[in-house]
Amino acid sequence: MIKRLTVFCGSSFGTDKIYEEQAYELGKQLATQKIGLVYGGAITGLMGTVANGVMENNGEAIGVLPHFLQGKEIAHNHLTKLILVETMHERKTKMNEFSDGVIVLPGGYGTLEEFFEMITWAQLGLHQKPIAILNINGFYDDLLQMIQTMVDKGFLKKINQKMLIVDENIESLLNKIKNYEAPKVDKWISKDKV
Repeated sequence: MIKRLTVFCGSSFGTDKIYEEQAYELGKQLATQKIGLVYGGAITGLMGTVANGVMENNGEAIGVLPHFLQGKEIAHNHLTKLILVETMHERKTKMNEFSDGVIVLPGGYGTLEEFFEMITWAQLGLHQKPIAILNINGFYDDLLQMIQTMVDKGFLKKINQKMLIVDENIESLLNKIKNYEAPKVDKWISKDKV
């Protein structure tokens, strides 16, 4: 059962209006489907847009923001709950605790770092949550090709590649997330080793 999803995305809007439109629509769909949002807590860029889509449609939005980013990624003051933490690692850990899966929207280095940490945790067997990319206008096509190259060159197992859910359509992506079954892989490490 999916109660909440973490959304990783940019604190900027990007160059194409469709990114903002789709971020808002995702928030609206989450609210409509009674799925709570967990995200980085900012009001800026796509981050703020997805939260607005949730809040303006009577949904639940929980933000997790490090103290030191309050000035740069301005805190969203109209959320269900805003949690302030000390470090970026604490932010991701807290977001993971509150959510049942991840959706990645367009973003920069921070978005990719968050995405890769969560998919790596899945690969290591630390969780079995769905990790999904909303591939708006082919934004992540090159990254998906790079992941295929990792498989082709022997650096990533096909079963780990299949852990990643990808779709260009919000409704279809949410359905895939709800029906996700983690592949059976051996755990590499236990949570107490992290």
